[in-house]
Amino acid sequence: MDKIISGKVWKFGRNVDTDQIIPAEYLVTGDAEELAKHAFEKVRGDFAGKVKAGDIIVADENFGCGSSREHAPRALIGAGVACVIAKSFARIFFRNSINIGLPLVECDVEAEDGDVIEVDFEKGTVVNETKDKSYSFKPLPEFLLKLIESGGLVEYVKKNLKK
Repeated sequence: MDKIISGKVWKFGRNVDTDQIIPAEYLVTGDAEELAKHAFEKVRGDFAGKVKAGDIIVADENFGCGSSREHAPRALIGAGVACVIAKSFARIFFRNSINIGLPLVECDVEAEDGDVIEVDFEKGTVVNETKDKSYSFKPLPEFLLKLIESGGLVEYVKKNLKK
């Protein structure tokens, strides 16, 4: 994971639940690339076909609420989403995301579809380059950043067991 990322914004509202991120009928696979083909299929049909690697989701509060499933953050990783920024996250979604290597930032950011956002994970800053506005967030603890950099908890453990 890069310490600084920049990408195009996909804006979502509040209470985006895991069924909206990946509909339940696609939970028969854990393959991130296959899941990505159906991300937001029922609420934003253009997402899967237009999202690009490095894009960033910006949402309001309670992103990832609903059922506890790793399929939701896995679908976003498969789609190439570099980071999700939201006012708040459902706790289980937050932990599932970290555990599989999807960086999350809890921050109230003003952004619209297509804006370009830069996130500095070490400094704890988000800059909406399109609107020329800056925001601060509490950076993730170093241990959680190491989990994300490793590609998630399983990969982190594998690497450390080899040592």
